[in-house]
Amino acid sequence: MARARLRFLTAREVDLIHETSLEILGRIGVLVRSPDVLRLLADAGAATDERTAVARIPEDVVADALRRAPKRIRLCGRDPGRDLEVPVDGPPFISTNGLSVYMTDIETGARRPTTRADTMAFARLADALDAVSFVWPQVTAGDVPPAAHNLHETWVTLQNTEKHVQGDSVTAADARTQIRVASLVAGSEEALRRRPLLSVTVCPIAPLSFERGAVEAQVEFARAGLPVSSMSMSLGGMTSPVTIAGTIANANAENLASLVITQAAAPGAPHIYASESTPMDPMHGTISYAATEVPLLSAGLGQMAERYGLPSMIGQWGVDGETPGIPVSFSEVYSMALTTLSGGDLCSGMGGLEAAKGASLEQMVIDASLWEHCRAFLRNVSVTPETVAVDVIESVGHGNTFLKHPHTVRNFRREIFVRDKTRLGWEATLSDRMVPDARRVAKRLLEEHAVPPLDRDLVRDGEAVLREFERSLAGKA
Repeated sequence: MARARLRFLTAREVDLIHETSLEILGRIGVLVRSPDVLRLLADAGAATDERTAVARIPEDVVADALRRAPKRIRLCGRDPGRDLEVPVDGPPFISTNGLSVYMTDIETGARRPTTRADTMAFARLADALDAVSFVWPQVTAGDVPPAAHNLHETWVTLQNTEKHVQGDSVTAADARTQIRVASLVAGSEEALRRRPLLSVTVCPIAPLSFERGAVEAQVEFARAGLPVSSMSMSLGGMTSPVTIAGTIANANAENLASLVITQAAAPGAPHIYASESTPMDPMHGTISYAATEVPLLSAGLGQMAERYGLPSMIGQWGVDGETPGIPVSFSEVYSMALTTLSGGDLCSGMGGLEAAKGASLEQMVIDASLWEHCRAFLRNVSVTPETVAVDVIESVGHGNTFLKHPHTVRNFRREIFVRDKTRLGWEATLSDRMVPDARRVAKRLLEEHAVPPLDRDLVRDGEAVLREFERSLAGKA
């Protein structure tokens, strides 16, 4: 199958990035702020220094981790018909954005802090939108104890979508409790291992550092057999070298180190190569998803994941303006669209505002609609003796039309994508219809779309687990 793909690195450059990453890990090493994980790495063959908390990882340990890592992963949903298999042969699967701290109110348009009820609403809307393939908890539950917010977000998202859920976790105890509530939904811990309804995104702290809570949570997920997506967010010029090649090398080294941690914790555990690396915005010193260099970084990192045969989550999808709609330039939208050509299997970002600080129900509808058009560029195209159609060309002959030929009738819908006129109207320059129309769509879907509820006793048991976790936090205060 032919598929549009942005290739950035030559084969020799891919090898150079790999060799440089091995040198980084073996000579410079990674800072691991967890004594337990540092010991895991030592047992796996890394040279560790307990005083500095640095682990230097030799090439053979990296190679062993790459051999052990599964090359195909299934991300399961409550509905098996929503399961995803990666690597994917076609366009990437796109998720919502995650853990925004404010949203634009769908009734008033005003910015306001987000709540647990908002997390539920975003999950239900994501479940209703075909273009959303899996679900990150979109917003932070700001009305629950802060140390328990990840648990609440995972739990209510599992209740409000039948798609796969990928959450966030910041301590080992938080991870164990998230696994516990997901096991309730799956039926048991073993059933969850067989059909992972939940995975986790954890982030190394660039450059080359692993914070204690997140890396210990990673170990818990790995031991439970749940996929770990370890997302490097190297920021060129700030937390990685300003050069594109240097940022790719830094992000690749962080990914390889994280893979070693997962495999040291649980050999054969599922692991996803992941990056949302960008250059820093030189005006503000912040992440810059729309920078012109992002598609190049994403393409290079996608090639590295492909070299290792690992499933990957690369880049970010979504308009990502400060207000709902498309309040950004064509070149910024173009940059984000090109990112999806990186060859990654998964991507996040629908519904986000202002580099994930904010969220909008209307924006999720808009981003999903834009993706319906964009993914047509990424579909697989069959190139076979039947589709090159030399016999058809011969039968039609010189100067005649193919319009009435059976081959045209048979293949027309599959080969030619017809854009949706409503979406085209939204995308038109200076359109004032987009946000009001998206608001109406979001409201209608939230009213009409029903997610099959969990058993009432199961919900009661899950809420009891949350209360128990909150009491344990109070006891530590």
